[in-house]
Amino acid sequence: MFRPKYPEAPTPSIVHVPTAVPTAQHSHAPACSCQHAPAPAPARPAGALSGLNAGTVGAVVTVGIVLTALLAAVAVTAVSVAVAAVVMRSLLASQRRR
Repeated sequence: MFRPKYPEAPTPSIVHVPTAVPTAQHSHAPACSCQHAPAPAPARPAGALSGLNAGTVGAVVTVGIVLTALLAAVAVTAVSVAVAAVVMRSLLASQRRR
């Protein structure tokens, strides 16, 4: 039900088979008679975070700091609203008793 339905790919009606054409073989003489070793592949640093650079890390840290500051601001606001609600409730309850 939740799997996508892909349209059927049209099949070509004419199959073209290229004919084999012999090509001229060229052999190159080596420039020197010494044995050359293949160049070593560049070493990649191992680890899951090898693709990160300093800009990416800085952006992630900055976003983390901003989100933490916003969360702290929301928490302080919630506590202050709760304290104000308790004080208002206490004042209103004491006026009703009189």
